[in-house]
Amino acid sequence: MPNLPPLTAPEIRVKGQLGFQSVRTRRGSMSHHSSAFHWNEDLIFVAGEPLEDSLILLVEDRTGKDPVLLGHVLVPVGSIEQRIDERHVAAKWYGLEGGPYSGRLHLRMCLEGGYHVLDEAAHLCSDFRPTAKQLWKPAVGILELGILGARGLLPMKSKGNGKGSTDAYCVAKYGKKWVRTRTVTDNFDPRWNEQYTWQVYDPCTVMTVGVFDNWRMFAEAGEDRPDCRIGKIRIRISTLESNKVYMNSYPLMVLSRSGLKKMGEIEVAIRFACPSLLPDTCGVYGQPLLPRMHYLRPLGMAQQEALRGAATKMVAAWLTRSEPPLGPEVVRYMLDADSHSWSMRKSKANWFRIVAVLAWAVGLAKWLDHIRRWRNPVTTVLVHILYLVLVWYPDMVVPTGFLYVFLIGVWYHRFKPKIPAGMDIKLSQADTVDPDELDEEFDTLPSSRPPELIRVRYDRLRILAARVQTVLGDFATQGERIQALVSWRDPRATKLFIGMCLVITIILYVVPPKMVAVALGFYFLGTLSEEQKMPEKEEKDEVEGEDEEGQVEEQDEETTNEKTTSDTDSDSKKKACSQSWKAFLQK
Repeated sequence: MPNLPPLTAPEIRVKGQLGFQSVRTRRGSMSHHSSAFHWNEDLIFVAGEPLEDSLILLVEDRTGKDPVLLGHVLVPVGSIEQRIDERHVAAKWYGLEGGPYSGRLHLRMCLEGGYHVLDEAAHLCSDFRPTAKQLWKPAVGILELGILGARGLLPMKSKGNGKGSTDAYCVAKYGKKWVRTRTVTDNFDPRWNEQYTWQVYDPCTVMTVGVFDNWRMFAEAGEDRPDCRIGKIRIRISTLESNKVYMNSYPLMVLSRSGLKKMGEIEVAIRFACPSLLPDTCGVYGQPLLPRMHYLRPLGMAQQEALRGAATKMVAAWLTRSEPPLGPEVVRYMLDADSHSWSMRKSKANWFRIVAVLAWAVGLAKWLDHIRRWRNPVTTVLVHILYLVLVWYPDMVVPTGFLYVFLIGVWYHRFKPKIPAGMDIKLSQADTVDPDELDEEFDTLPSSRPPELIRVRYDRLRILAARVQTVLGDFATQGERIQALVSWRDPRATKLFIGMCLVITIILYVVPPKMVAVALGFYFLGTLSEEQKMPEKEEKDEVEGEDEEGQVEEQDEETTNEKTTSDTDSDSKKKACSQSWKAFLQK
C-alpha cells in the first residue's frame, strides 16, 4: 500500500468479538516507511468457564460508507496463555483469513487471572477474590443464613375472583453462590425455614437477600412473564460479631416512580462463625480491597463498566439455565445493574455521605475556635498545658494521638448498634426525593419523555454542572496563586514570599525550635493575640449600649434643665484657672 497523507489514508480498524461482547479499536495509524498499521490498544473481554468459545478478530476498512472486511483471525480461548501477575507476555503473529488481502496481526493475548471482575458495585460487593484459584487465600469463617419467612406482604397480582394474591420466594446471593427458596403460593405471610451456608474470605463484604413474586409459574407456554420485585435487604458481614446469632425482621422497601413504599417485612437469622482474633482474620483488614493487579495495572472506568455489564449478562444467562431458573430481571435487581446511571437522589446521598465523613473535621474546627475565644477557661488552660508538654517532649506526640483515638473508640462503644443495619432510607434520600427526580431516575436510556421535559432536566443539569465547574475553577485559581509565589508571575508577591522565607530561615536558625513552636501555638490559641477576644467585647459594648439608650432618653430633660447652670459654672472655673495661671507666670 503506498504512503498516503494522513487525511487520505484508509481507516482501518480491528473489531473483537467474544460471544455477545464486541469491542472495536480506534483508527489505526499508518507507518511512514511501510504499509503497516499500528493500534497499540488493549481489548478486554470477560471469558466464562468452560473456555469453549473462540475470540474473533475482524480487520475492517471503514473508509467508505459500508465497512469492507479485509480478513479475520479465529483464536480458541482455551489455547490462550494464562497470567496471574505482571510478567511480560510474548506477542505472536496471526495470519488473516477469509479476506481479499493477505496479511498478519501482531497480537499479545493472555487470560488475566490476577483481576477480579466486579458484577456488583464496589462498595456493595460480596467477593473480591482474583479470578485465578491458585491466588485464593484460605477462608476466614463460615456464614450461616436462615431464611425464616416474611409477613405483611402486599398483594402483587389478582386472581379471577378479584382477590389479591402473592406467590413469594426468596433469593440470597453472596460471592459466587446463589440460592433460592421454594415458592409459597397465595400467602401474605409465607414461611420458608430454609438454611444455607457460605465460606467467607473477606469480612468486608455484603450479603444480599431479595424477595420476589413468582409470575413465571403461572405463565402459559411460550409466554415470558417476568417476576415482580417485592424488596431486598443487605447485611454487611463486618458488622456481625463472631459466633453470635442475629434474628431480626427487616422492612422490604421498594423505590418506584410513585415514591418509596413498604412491601412487607422479612425475618432472617444470620451467624458469622469465625475466630475473632485469628491471624488470617486480622490480616485481611491490613490488605488492599482489590487484588494487587488492580493497583499495578489499573483498568479505566469505561473498561470497568463494560466488564461489569458483560459479567452481569453472563451470570443472568447462567442462572436462567439453573433449576429452578432465575430470570434476568431478578439478577439485575440483586446486582444493582443500573447503579452507575445518573440520579439526582444518589448524587445528594453521596454528597451527604461525604459531609458526614468530614463532620469530625468541622467539629474539631469549632472546638478549636472555642478554645481560642476562651469560652471555657479551664479547657483552654488544660490545652495550653498539654501543648507545652508535647512541645517539650515531642516523643509523646504520636503515643498521645493513638491514645486519643483509643479513647474515642471506647467512648463510641456505648452507641454500638445492637443489630445489623438494613436499608437506611434517610441515608439514601429515598424518603425526601422529589417526584420529578424519581421520574428522571427511572427513565429509560435514551429518554422516553417529551422534549419539553427533557429540556428542563437538561437545563437543571447544566446549572448543577456550572456549580461544579465554578468550584473546580476556584480550586485551580488558588493552586495557581500558590504557584505564583515562586514563579515570578506576580513579582511583588514573589519578593515578599521569598523575603519572608529568608526571615523565617534566620529566625529558625537563631531561636530554639521549641520556643518558636510555643510562640506559634500560643498565638494560634489566642493567648498572644487580643483580637480573639475583641468580638466578645464589641458584643458586650453593643448590649450595654442598647441597655443605656432608655436611660439616656430619660435623662435628656434633666440635662436640658441643668445645661445653663453647668455652662455658667464652667465659665467661672475657666476664668479662675486662667487668672491663677497668669499669677504663677508673673512670679
